[in-house]
Amino acid sequence: MVCGNLSDLPFHPPRWGSRWALAIVYTAAALSHLATPDSFLRITPDWVPFPRQTIIATGICELAGAVGILTGRYRRITGIALALYAICVYPANIKHALDGLSAGGHDPLGWWYHIPRLALQPVMVWWALFAGGVVDWPFRRRR
Repeated sequence: MVCGNLSDLPFHPPRWGSRWALAIVYTAAALSHLATPDSFLRITPDWVPFPRQTIIATGICELAGAVGILTGRYRRITGIALALYAICVYPANIKHALDGLSAGGHDPLGWWYHIPRLALQPVMVWWALFAGGVVDWPFRRRR
């Protein structure tokens, strides 16, 4: 079988592993947002409308993304949606870092946590696109 890209392959270990890892990460985030939405109000930017409901909606989106990235039929659109989601929640991450807030109160984490988290947000965007089969880089087959 000759494949033009890795998306054509029935099984690609790095992509398969990235899908499952991403699904686990987003499931954990969803459970946190859905179980304790009020604890995230402090890191939600002031301009976000209906903050509590928005936090609950993010949990629902995360859960849907975790399921969608594992399904063949919706995988590509889910990868795109999760990449856009990672971009949309970035302002909350910035506020979290700049205000020195944690979801539960005083921030014991400090900048050693916030700087890598902010720097790795583009990796989350790539990860979603890779897991969704939208991009192949850096695992593209050489001809």
